[in-house]
Amino acid sequence: MATKVIVMAAGEGTRMRSDVPKVLHEVAGRTLLDWVLASSARLGPEETVVVVGQHADAVRSILGESIRTVLQSERLGTGHAVQIALAEMGDVSADTIVVVPGDAPLLNGLLLDLLDRHRSTGAAVTFLTAELDVPYGYGRVVRTDQGEVVGVVEEADADPEQAEIREVNAGVYAFDGARLSGALAALDRDNAKQEYYLPDVVGLLSQEGHRLEALPAPADDIRGVNSHDQLAAADLIARRRINRSWMQAGVWMQDPDRVYLDADVVVGAGARFYPGVHLEGRTTVGERAEIGPDVFGVDSQIGVDARVWYSVLREVVVGDGAQVGPYASLRPGTVLEEGSKAGTFVEMKNTHLDRGAKVPHLSYMGDADIGPRANIGAGTITCNYDGVSKHKTVIGADAFIGSDTMLVAPVEIGEGAVTGAGSTITRDVAPGSLAVERSSQEEIPGYAARLEDRRRQKAEE
Repeated sequence: MATKVIVMAAGEGTRMRSDVPKVLHEVAGRTLLDWVLASSARLGPEETVVVVGQHADAVRSILGESIRTVLQSERLGTGHAVQIALAEMGDVSADTIVVVPGDAPLLNGLLLDLLDRHRSTGAAVTFLTAELDVPYGYGRVVRTDQGEVVGVVEEADADPEQAEIREVNAGVYAFDGARLSGALAALDRDNAKQEYYLPDVVGLLSQEGHRLEALPAPADDIRGVNSHDQLAAADLIARRRINRSWMQAGVWMQDPDRVYLDADVVVGAGARFYPGVHLEGRTTVGERAEIGPDVFGVDSQIGVDARVWYSVLREVVVGDGAQVGPYASLRPGTVLEEGSKAGTFVEMKNTHLDRGAKVPHLSYMGDADIGPRANIGAGTITCNYDGVSKHKTVIGADAFIGSDTMLVAPVEIGEGAVTGAGSTITRDVAPGSLAVERSSQEEIPGYAARLEDRRRQKAEE
């Protein structure tokens, strides 16, 4: 018996009040839809169909070639959406059909549990439920006095007694394909919203005497997202799970609630995180690296034993044992090799800092290639842009760049060369040479006394 998955992603998400389709909002760096597809992929489905709606093109743009979509052009309810998907799938009479909402990012392994229960019991439908203190917005699970499930009533159609039920339908189902097809054909729109309700299938199957299974799940795991406050709540749960997993793998966090790691971030054992760390995208952190306080990094690599604090990293590589910060800004294309340093108030863009080289403080290095063990003095700037094009600066191994040097690119400083503090270097400097460019210093004796006399005369006027 094959397993096929239908993901419901046609909702407009009006309560989000956003131009972004609801299922494309993110939790821990992944879209809601990506989380759902990852959970459903664990079932090894033969086929996955995503039902899309008003924002179809945007949703399709994130899907792989193996995921089919079907357009629900007319919003006639969840039952209608499944009817459209089944028409795309063809004959499903011998299949198990798993239906999942596209806005439920926290399911984790629940779909596997759902499928196992469904197949082991031979039920016509197995669906997830949860007990909620405040069941607002969810359909209520209706049971007999003996506890048998007989149906699901949507909130808009619930009578006062049913509205008090705290067991809710999570909207996640495993159906026998043949039973589902038959029940869908019998649906009507005689309800408050005049829609074809998928939950009504549960009641129809019960009336026909088929076995129904309700699988209780943790309330957090079945959370859907319909508003920004619900999105934030789901994000908090996901990040806490991510952090707990990394701590169990040997990562130290001083305050886990103030460490924000995207789902695709990879961390080595023994790494240490201080508060205020935000790592996004496909950032990696090596073993024993110390990150934070207050670091933002996206799509960057941080090596073993590296130290990064109070800094911003965007698409950069920080080598083993390298140091960044405090208050450094590393921009795309920057590579710090082993044991190098980008220190206090240093900005780098598209710059290669070789092994052991140091830019300790108050400098800008743009489009530069800095050799091993070179030392860049405070206040040094590569003047890499002439108003039209960017130009490169090359600094050789063991060079010493004096404080407040302006390196006007394109320019090359040879190995072991030195520039005098305050110089503006416009021509290449030969290896081992000293380059100094500054005006001669002049001294005017008695100037301070004459200045004081002028001040006094002005005050007497």
